[in-house]
Parts: sequence; structure tokens; C-alpha cells
Amino acid sequence: MSSPRRRIETDVMKLLMSDYEVTLVNDNMQEFYVRFHGPEDTPFAGGVWKVHVELPDQYPYKSPSIGFMNKIFHPNIDELSGSVCLDVINQTWSPMFDMINIFEVFLPQLLRYPNPTDPLNGEAAALLMREPQAYENKVKEYVSRFATKEAADAANESSSEDEVSSVDSYSDEEEVPEMEL
Repeated sequence: MSSPRRRIETDVMKLLMSDYEVTLVNDNMQEFYVRFHGPEDTPFAGGVWKVHVELPDQYPYKSPSIGFMNKIFHPNIDELSGSVCLDVINQTWSPMFDMINIFEVFLPQLLRYPNPTDPLNGEAAALLMREPQAYENKVKEYVSRFATKEAADAANESSSEDEVSSVDSYSDEEEVPEMEL
């Protein structure tokens, strides 16, 4: 059986060689940012987000943690923390999935088909159910204000005025050298 470390390297290399712009944090393959573009034919089209990804040591048996660094208005994404409520990442994750699936399938599907009945952003969910056109307009407003290339570049873990900086980007775990199995 191949080690989780090798699987992490394989998945991250696939992502690095894809069309996605990937930035490793401290040359660590378990923490990185991916530039994610909103799917065409949705109100998110034209948007650019910086998505923070952390792979647990037990990856691929344990799902990655994923969060949007710049703001997005969506029923299943927490506006302040950027965390994503997505079954396939939270409950039904399988080692058959890899990082490419997340950016090519899962996130585009989430943006395309929001689930207002299981919201992390109650305001977005209520608006989507009550006034779909107003919801779409607000999504587009967020895209133009917060999901530009510049906003994605500025959505940095070091920006102090940003609510998102509460993400533990400097956890103690990183200092502990890992033993190879």
C-alpha cells in the first residue's frame, strides 16, 4: 500500500501541472492556495477566488480542509471564515477523489447548484429562496467587489485587517518534523 505522503505528493503534483495556479505555503505540499475561477454560465462567472487547502496527515482517507480567502456570497459558504459546506468534502469523502476533482467538479457544482436547505450563510439561503433574482444580483455584486484578480492576490494569510486571517496558518504542527513510516 502506498503511503499517504506519496499520495499527497501525487495529488498536489497533478494540481501543480494542471491549469490551476497553485501556491505552496512554505514549500509544504499539505498546505497551499489554489486560484479558482467561477464557473461560466453562473452568477459567479468572471470571479477569481483564492482557495486555501490543507491536507490532513491521513489524506486521502480524511478529507482536505478548504476555505475561500476572499469573500463569496453563497448559501453553503460561510462569508466570514470562507469555510465550505459540501457533503463530498465533509461527509462522503472517498480516497478515490483527488484534488483535481475538488476544483474541476465539486466546487463548480457547489456554485452552480447551491443548497439553501443546509446553509452556512443564512442570508444568502433566504435570499435565494425568496428572491432568486436579488440573490443573483448580490452574487454578481460580490464577484465585482471581492472576486477580482486583485482581491484574490490581496486575500493573504498575512493581511491583518481581514477576518479570514483567523485561519491557523501558523499551527504548532508545522514545526514538528514528521517521521517517515
